Amino acid sequence: MGTLLETIHSPADVKRLNYDQMVSLAEEIRGFLIQTLSKTGGHLGPNLGVVELTLALHAVFSTPEDKILFDVSHQAYIHKIITGRAERFSSIRQPGGLNGFMLRTESEHDCYGAGHAGTALSAALGMAVARDLAGGHEHVIAVAGDAAFTNGITFEAINNIAAQTKRMIVVLNDNEWSIDRNVGAVARYFHRIVTNEHYQHLHDRATRLIERFGGKTAIKVVRRAEEAAKSMLWPSILFEEFGLEYFGPIDGHNLPLLVETFKFLKSLDHPVLLHVLTQKGRGFQPALDGQKKFHGLGPYDPETGKTPDGSPTYAEVFANTLADLAAKDPRIVAITAAMPNGTGLDHFRPRHPNRYFDVGIAEEHAVVFAAGMATRGYRPICAIYSTFLQRAFDPVVHDVCLQKLPVVFCMDRAGLSGDDGPTHHGLFDIAYLRGIPEIVLMSPKNEDELADMLKTALELSGPSAIRYPRGAVAGVARKPEPQSLPVGKAEVLVDGSDVAIFGLGPMISLAQSLADLIEREGYSAAVINPRFIKPLDREVLARYASRAAAFVTFEDHVRMGGFGTAVVEALDEMGLSVPVVRMGWPDQFIEHGKVDQLRAQYGLTAEAALAQVLPLLARRRRPTLVAS
Repeated sequence: MGTLLETIHSPADVKRLNYDQMVSLAEEIRGFLIQTLSKTGGHLGPNLGVVELTLALHAVFSTPEDKILFDVSHQAYIHKIITGRAERFSSIRQPGGLNGFMLRTESEHDCYGAGHAGTALSAALGMAVARDLAGGHEHVIAVAGDAAFTNGITFEAINNIAAQTKRMIVVLNDNEWSIDRNVGAVARYFHRIVTNEHYQHLHDRATRLIERFGGKTAIKVVRRAEEAAKSMLWPSILFEEFGLEYFGPIDGHNLPLLVETFKFLKSLDHPVLLHVLTQKGRGFQPALDGQKKFHGLGPYDPETGKTPDGSPTYAEVFANTLADLAAKDPRIVAITAAMPNGTGLDHFRPRHPNRYFDVGIAEEHAVVFAAGMATRGYRPICAIYSTFLQRAFDPVVHDVCLQKLPVVFCMDRAGLSGDDGPTHHGLFDIAYLRGIPEIVLMSPKNEDELADMLKTALELSGPSAIRYPRGAVAGVARKPEPQSLPVGKAEVLVDGSDVAIFGLGPMISLAQSLADLIEREGYSAAVINPRFIKPLDREVLARYASRAAAFVTFEDHVRMGGFGTAVVEALDEMGLSVPVVRMGWPDQFIEHGKVDQLRAQYGLTAEAALAQVLPLLARRRRPTLVAS
């Protein structure tokens, strides 16, 4: 006998189910997610928490006509399964497979692409206003987690909703977590609501009602659930002041209650907010026990939830080094924007709890907050992913660099971020930072050099940034203590005369591979670790420009505006003429996939560089090789 899930090919199939069948389908979907993601990895915990919520949305609303937006959209896996992508689901986050987030080009049911927090309400309002102007009648529903309400963009949208549209539904999916547990006044406010005695009484009453009539006819369940829904709808002053009628909080795992509530809200002619309580990781005990781990992870054992033991990561080296340095310098403080686990600062926090600050998903605030601390003599470290620091570009310029304040930006996930795809690839930070006056920009070749750069940055009198990759470290031996580096000085690893190869950061491995290939062709290759993107080591550039037939630059960044471009500009300013082969990513958004596969696909390899370099070297007399 086939499963219910095998009969679901579109949202229309969900609408035909009764409540008992929908409850069974929810459990099938959970089992399907746990088994499938154990092989591919992905955002398991968030999706286990929104199974009933997503089913209820599709049971009441009709996509693609109605528009359902998920903030961040890492919790849209059930939406993908319901909207005809179940058979391809095992390809999620794999090369050529389904994207891990909503993607407009992937399905007509994905009305808005996302990957960063805080965008759903603004985009939904834009769609609602466009509908109003066009005289349409479709519904627009924005589903945002409670963590998104720590983001300023969300409140900017809330400030405008009631003034600009008459009909829009906001669903606040409250599970108390983003990746780490949510922080700040908004989180405390939501906690006060859900722990209110009045709510607890109504919640228990509704639960008993559903349990009592769960085995009766669908008609009775609908009527009793509707009564329960109406009895639980009570206002909240905060959202009412913004012009949104507040309903809830209600149980986000009670399917009849959710469906009847959405039917009720669908009939209203003014903006509303429904507060839904869900349990992140529901149905899988390892995910409930390890909320941070199962937010997003690689393959795991579907029975135990255990994952393969991994090597130390750059994030861990950064955080442990910072904690050691902070033990000697009371001025050092660490700031994260809701990413203590991803940035590694959960290793710093236990050792220096009073100097650790999680500001929520608020990157702009994090940077200005750091600037304020720096004016008072502290040495703030802003640990923010490369792709998330994009959101704080103006504060980096206006509040930090313009004032020459000694804030250190530590950018994890610089370069390709693999399975997470274009919303998370850190391929633009060199271009958006190196043009800013006063900033020093560094990239370490390995974990030992990362520690040295962190020490160096903390000794500077102005702003600096360190970019380093996601994942495991190079595996080199580390010095007992980090050492300061001379600012703007590169490291020549191998001397040579025919070609100079610059490998930025971990891309030094490709530079060394290319050098080996060039040596086999009978030429001499220098291998240089730039260390500093800004300022560049112009003395090294001039030295090798005087004798090399070509330069090659490797970087895990787009070519446009990147490190190779900086080298070309510096050579031009010095009046030096030498061809530069720039190896980086093209002027396009790079899809998700395994790093090595994507590098091969886009020609970011030593072999591809050799093909470009050999014609430039051919003008030189090839040395005679003496047989041994």
